[in-house]
Amino acid sequence: MKQARARARKTCLFETREAETMIGRLNHVAIAVKDLAAATAVYKNALGAVVTDPLPQPEHGVTVVFVTLPNTKIEFLEPLGANSPIAKFLEKNPDGGIHHVCYEVDDILAARDRLKEQGARVLGDGNPKIGAHGKPVLFLHPKDFCGTLTELEQV
Repeated sequence: MKQARARARKTCLFETREAETMIGRLNHVAIAVKDLAAATAVYKNALGAVVTDPLPQPEHGVTVVFVTLPNTKIEFLEPLGANSPIAKFLEKNPDGGIHHVCYEVDDILAARDRLKEQGARVLGDGNPKIGAHGKPVLFLHPKDFCGTLTELEQV
């Protein structure tokens, strides 16, 4: 029983603390795919969705396509190179699947600092990178956010 509670604490770091609202709207849900063209065709042809052209993001090791929805976006991620984090994800999940969720924040540095003070782990070197929307982004360790890789994007 103690081990189960310890594991639960590790997967949801902040479950006992309430904080003032930091995140804004859901910006996108990212789905890792082996074949970007095939995934795009499914959403475009079967669902009638509006999709963007592929956008290589070499600094993130991916090529992305966004599916525009009335209330948010879906981001398809295809590996760009053998060292892509998405290639590693697809090795573990050969059919692809949900990779991360992205929430908007007003001030990414303030959000980062506040989260780090509370014990959250920021991935990479801890500094924002420019994401596919041309805005600063950070990723937060999934073990600190209930098993979900979480991206923050400054709006």
